[in-house]
Amino acid sequence: MPHDVSLIATIAAGFGLALVLGYGAMRLKMPPLVGYLLAGVVVGPATPGFVADVGLAGQLAEIGVMLLMFGVGLHFSIDDLMAVRRIAVPGAMVQIGVATLLGMGLSALWGWDLGAALVFGLCLSVASTVVLLRALEAQGTLKSINGQIAVGWLVVEDLVMVLVLVLLPAVAGVLSVAGPSDAVPLSTGSMGVTIGITLAKVTAFIVLMLVVGRRVLPKVLWLVAKTGSRELFTLSVVAIAIGVAFGAAKLFDVSFALGAFFAGMMMRESEFSHRAADESLPLRDAFAVLFFVSVGMLFDPAVLVEHPGKLLAVVGIVLLGKTLAAIGLVLLFKYSLHTALTVGASLAQIGEFSFILAGLGVGLGLLPLAGQSLVLAAALVTIAANTLMFAAIAPVEGWLLRHMPFFQRLARRDDDLAELPTDTASDLLNHPVVLVGHGRVGRRIAQALKEQGVACVVVEQNRENVEALRQSGTLAVWGDATTPEVLVQSHVARANMLVIAVADCVDVRKMVEIARTLNPGIPLVLRTHNEEEAALLKQACQGAVFVGEHELARGMTQHILAHLPVRH
Repeated sequence: MPHDVSLIATIAAGFGLALVLGYGAMRLKMPPLVGYLLAGVVVGPATPGFVADVGLAGQLAEIGVMLLMFGVGLHFSIDDLMAVRRIAVPGAMVQIGVATLLGMGLSALWGWDLGAALVFGLCLSVASTVVLLRALEAQGTLKSINGQIAVGWLVVEDLVMVLVLVLLPAVAGVLSVAGPSDAVPLSTGSMGVTIGITLAKVTAFIVLMLVVGRRVLPKVLWLVAKTGSRELFTLSVVAIAIGVAFGAAKLFDVSFALGAFFAGMMMRESEFSHRAADESLPLRDAFAVLFFVSVGMLFDPAVLVEHPGKLLAVVGIVLLGKTLAAIGLVLLFKYSLHTALTVGASLAQIGEFSFILAGLGVGLGLLPLAGQSLVLAAALVTIAANTLMFAAIAPVEGWLLRHMPFFQRLARRDDDLAELPTDTASDLLNHPVVLVGHGRVGRRIAQALKEQGVACVVVEQNRENVEALRQSGTLAVWGDATTPEVLVQSHVARANMLVIAVADCVDVRKMVEIARTLNPGIPLVLRTHNEEEAALLKQACQGAVFVGEHELARGMTQHILAHLPVRH
């Protein structure tokens, strides 16, 4: 047996302590990731006893980030990303600017120079995609419009950080006289060339994935699935996720996380995408645990004693500054208070890009070691607190609506998209089909109904989708169908059928309860992702339930057309 087993020791210690402390956290009514972080602190170099290999733990955590982002891509298509671009792109850019300025202002009070202040501010501006995804999955909102906005927002942040990581070494000499001796100051022209090359690389990668990857990766998965070998199928999923991520980093200087994310989005085009997500889930969960353990290993508890005031100020920027900025931006785009609070809670933490950026800043002589320690400490505190932020959404929303006149006025504000136009022809509202959701499945159903001349009213939470639908001549109402007001505006009381093309079992049951109150005998057509939920919905709602995605839209459409009254 070899004597050098640091990899095995790191994995064994990490998993073992994470299990024990994660279980303890759950018993104390805390999220298990708090236990995973504490496990990292225990095996880290800042505490006595066994010390795991920090380098190996970091690489294992990187694999976890790749697999997790690949899984997100499997559930987040290009269409989903484009659907939220109007809020995600400007929102992410403004929020990065606000958080960076807050961090720079705080570090200026401490006497840091421009380079240190800029790096520190950028570290505080970008949230952890890993933490966000775990939180959204725990809340069951990953596939909701709120989840799509939050994930799209973070994808934009990741793209910005990719650019920052490439440009920072080139401009280190300009930002600080204390930079490394080999940092050569750049002229304006040289900096422009560097930015141009970076943008060209990222663009080339995205184009390659959209043009080639969209065709090749689903074909590879189909060929492997034909063999009937489960091991080969799982191997192909993992190989594609990690292989594309590694290739993107080496050939295009794109982060591992972003490369894996695009690989997953391209794989989504395959009919086996749900199976790929299920097969990779155990590995994603296992390596995600190692990610949190590796974060804990980097944490030095001494910073809590040496700089408590500074740490409190940094945590305040992340938990309050970023959150309030995000909430304000979402409300400006006329989304609901609930959506604003959800997005705000999603961004109230920092993670993997912050660690990478802080390490690079220290290596370039821009950021002091004290700055890196504060970033890591703030990450640990905010990641642990993120679940509490999500848990506070409902009570905070209720309190604001009860006690704050401003938010009461926002909730009552007139919105043209929240009701059908007054000039809508009455015959179109005479026994229409009410379709909740206009995603991949809903779009196909709506198109088929339109081709058959069936009147349809779409209920959708994405404002951009509603605007586009109205421009194309489709009746659409913006809002959450789990609220009575929205279903009333859709004229569900006069509808021939209610079709729910979203797959959240809890929300579906709420919608059905409201619809049956307004229209007791209305026929139902529902969708879900698995047979267990399908059985529950059939029992609770007494409607036709369809499982899946690709064949689901066609099956739902055929059922709808077959059971509608004959039009004369």
